[in-house]
Amino acid sequence: MSARARPAATRLTAALATAAAHLLPAGDRSAARARALLRRQLRVWRISGELADSAELLLSELVTNAVRAQVQTQGPAAAEVGVRFVWASGRLRLEVRDASNELPVMNDAEEDDESGRGLVLVDALASGWGVDRDGIGETVWVELTESADAAGAEAGDTSARHPGPALTPAPAPAPAPLSR
Repeated sequence: MSARARPAATRLTAALATAAAHLLPAGDRSAARARALLRRQLRVWRISGELADSAELLLSELVTNAVRAQVQTQGPAAAEVGVRFVWASGRLRLEVRDASNELPVMNDAEEDDESGRGLVLVDALASGWGVDRDGIGETVWVELTESADAAGAEAGDTSARHPGPALTPAPAPAPAPLSR
């Protein structure tokens, strides 16, 4: 009987993660931190171009809205905001969770208004979006779909992207109707 270790025939490599989640303090720097985390994850998944740009913009809007809602309902010492990114089957899902019970409202911002266009951007750029409530708070989510023409064609990129498994959302309460 030998005490020597026997090397494996092939080295195991970790598969690319298809989801990432982070908790951020609800503060002024939350949106910037969320964007940095998303950029890092998109590089891992080899996602760039218009899909990445749109994802950054929408995540920033959702995190900013979540922080504002939490500070308004819980004061300046608001808790945390959760972000989750899922990449599967050519779809990127961004989720932002907060403890607020306020539903997002799409505003009709005037030309000189400094805010109020976030959900208009979400509605225009996302292939789908909604809100899931659970009695403790809410999760606002958006989905962006990779166009068939863009897959691997941007800037001569011929590397394969990791599509991951099909999205299987966890059971959640029925989404509340959105005010428009």
